[in-house]
Amino acid sequence: MSLDVTVRGTTIPADELTWRFSRSPGPGGQSVNTADTRVELSFDLATSTVLPEPLKRRALGALGGRLTNGVLTVTASEYRSQLRNREAAAARLAELLTEATAPPPPPRRATKPSRASVERRLAAKQRRAKTKKLRRSSASDD
Repeated sequence: MSLDVTVRGTTIPADELTWRFSRSPGPGGQSVNTADTRVELSFDLATSTVLPEPLKRRALGALGGRLTNGVLTVTASEYRSQLRNREAAAARLAELLTEATAPPPPPRRATKPSRASVERRLAAKQRRAKTKKLRRSSASDD
């Protein structure tokens, strides 16, 4: 694992990433109240010049709900070591940005149902209607 964040072949330089450390919740042993192992990794997506413009537009659209003033923040606190949490945060940011910059799927081609499938559907509806009709009580039973 490394602390590099690579998105579709483009490595984000370290000066565009902001790291913050704080005390992590959960177990920690003797160093539980002294070690700042929780990691917050922030990347200013809106003002970044590293990503090509089309990828940046795609990422801003896809991550709109996760951004705070154009800044994407990822946290990691699952490990007891700060280094492993840094690696986890970097990997998480890279994965988020890679998914957000993915090209849109090809448009769906409209197709018409086959004649056999239409006939099967209608036959099933008729069988179901007949079953329900047989369950009804007739008016002469009263």
